[in-house]
Amino acid sequence: MKLNYVIFSVCFVAIFNSYSQSNENISKNPFLVDLNVPVMYAAVTPKDVTDYTNNTIGQVSKSIIEIKKQPTVTFSSIFEAMDVVKNKINTTSNNCFMLYWVATDSIIRAKGLSNYQLLDSLSTSINSDKELYSKMLSFKASPSYNLLKGNRKNLVDDMILSFERSGVNLDEKELQKFKNLSTAISELSTNYSNNMNSSKDVLTLDEKGVAGLPEGFKTNYKVAEGTYEIPIINATNETVMGTATEAATRKAYFIKFTSRAAEKNLSILDSLVKKRDELAKIMGYPTYASYSLVPRMAKDSKTAWSFINNLVSKVTEKAKADVILLENEKKTELKNQNIKLEPWDIAFYKTQIQKKQFNVNNEDLRSYFPMTECLNGMFTIYQKLLGFEFKKVQNPSVWHEEVELYEVYESGKLKGRFYMDLFPRPNKETWFYGVNIVSGKGNEIPVSMLLGNFTRPTKTQPSLLSRKELNTLFHEFGHIVNMMSYHGEYSSQSDSKADFTESMSQLFENWLDDYAILSSFAKHYKTGEVLPKATFDNLQKAKKVASGLGTLQSLQKCLYDMNLYDKYNAKAPVSSDQLWRTIDKELGVFNFYVNNTHPQASWIHINTHPVYYYGYLWSEVYAKDMFTVFEKNGLTDTKTGIRYRNIILANGTQKDIIQAVEEFLGRPSNNKSYIKSLGLD
Repeated sequence: MKLNYVIFSVCFVAIFNSYSQSNENISKNPFLVDLNVPVMYAAVTPKDVTDYTNNTIGQVSKSIIEIKKQPTVTFSSIFEAMDVVKNKINTTSNNCFMLYWVATDSIIRAKGLSNYQLLDSLSTSINSDKELYSKMLSFKASPSYNLLKGNRKNLVDDMILSFERSGVNLDEKELQKFKNLSTAISELSTNYSNNMNSSKDVLTLDEKGVAGLPEGFKTNYKVAEGTYEIPIINATNETVMGTATEAATRKAYFIKFTSRAAEKNLSILDSLVKKRDELAKIMGYPTYASYSLVPRMAKDSKTAWSFINNLVSKVTEKAKADVILLENEKKTELKNQNIKLEPWDIAFYKTQIQKKQFNVNNEDLRSYFPMTECLNGMFTIYQKLLGFEFKKVQNPSVWHEEVELYEVYESGKLKGRFYMDLFPRPNKETWFYGVNIVSGKGNEIPVSMLLGNFTRPTKTQPSLLSRKELNTLFHEFGHIVNMMSYHGEYSSQSDSKADFTESMSQLFENWLDDYAILSSFAKHYKTGEVLPKATFDNLQKAKKVASGLGTLQSLQKCLYDMNLYDKYNAKAPVSSDQLWRTIDKELGVFNFYVNNTHPQASWIHINTHPVYYYGYLWSEVYAKDMFTVFEKNGLTDTKTGIRYRNIILANGTQKDIIQAVEEFLGRPSNNKSYIKSLGLD
């Protein structure tokens, strides 16, 4: 019996044995409910989180022992059994991590994190278990494997790959290094996130400093006569950078926003990159990027680099023209032909041009996008399109009074549940996510959460979304319906590949570019006036303003992410600040980076989702191409929508993604629609 199995047995069976004696506690635990019964989150205590985790570990330990005892290796005895194990771990882990992100009680957040980390270590131990791996290889070498087709064959291949990527083929010494590095990376990543989410900086302004900001915005952040305190958070960024007429205000906000958590997170990021590089080399890969990309559509660094560089070549000239356009606007407004465009000017002068040339005022447009009406309108569209019915649950048991719960039905049958946690609050995760809680398989329904940080309602007005926030809402809810659509045999196949998963939500953003769709719910929150068609037309034209520069800024982040994890030199590491300067110089368009700022210190993707950012643009190529089917058949055509749901959203990794896309399109995919969408003409 191998060492890692001995440790696993002693540690985790001991927990199981001790916990199994507390049946009374188990029966009262809000997490331990019957199949498809919602968790009573409002009743959760810190002890419940730990007991729930220990119960899962005990059950998993028992299952692993039973799997290893089986005298004959079959698809069912190893792969189906392991899918059950992974599903139990993942559901518990998802619940723990979700509470770490959103719980209002600090002890529950701490327990959520510590128990998530315990389960992460358990997963690493299981995925590097040589005895389990040997059984898998034994099955793959048998005639039974050759009889498998479709999703079952994919399950075998993918599960074996996941074991191999967890170090199962390493010797004991190297495997221990791999485990130690994995633990260290997890802890560093957690500390980075904690520092980012706990950042509470504010910008204090006087009357001159708030010039140009919307009256409602100023009222919300007024702390005394002539004094305003603007929190440096995602929910205030768009308004300040787009409307503050004082350059000093924009600059001060920009510097604070791009320096959040830098004091602690710069050194953490350095350690993260170093340890990820060490892990990749232990696994036999030259870089962490090359290690990460193996299970994705891109498969290798060369393909990812080629994709990014090809787009850079296409947008560079438009981006250069955009810089000139914005700079000329600044020169004209300030009556100074020698003045230069600064990074904190980009959003402001883009807004100014949109106002002057197209009569589009993004802040005024918020009045047409109250959150409640936008939600109802979005729900109506998604329900008609996908054949779903969403029913709001009254008085749900949730972790915060603002959280809402909905059930998803199809032809009267319960198909899933999703929570909506839409507004920022202290210590909550600060970004936007579609969060998986229960993957769903067979009769087990999926459960998910939309985690948002949208503009809050105030004492005088409801939550009013910007057009950008509305786009984000449709995008993130796309992730939700993606998760609601999965009802495959195996939970392990519920997630798509990382560089395709965004496409399934990006596709739904296109509905906002149709006036008939948008006007069905875009109504002034005071007067009920429908968004005028002329305003919509101007809004569409205004989207092209600085579109090349916007795409280049996304590509700059792609390049940073790839450089960080594919060009790392342990003997002579480049400063993470200097990397911004180097990329700006290589692009040769504009100096986006501002000295003494550190945007990498509060950029969640390079922390929790390394080598991911290119995937947004990679995914969008597919999203734009798949949207052409809806353009042809109608944006509310239920038949097309259900077909999309069944072929794409419900697929996960059951079928090869390229095959699934081609089946939906009826042809090979291409990038024509995506290139057209960039607005480079």
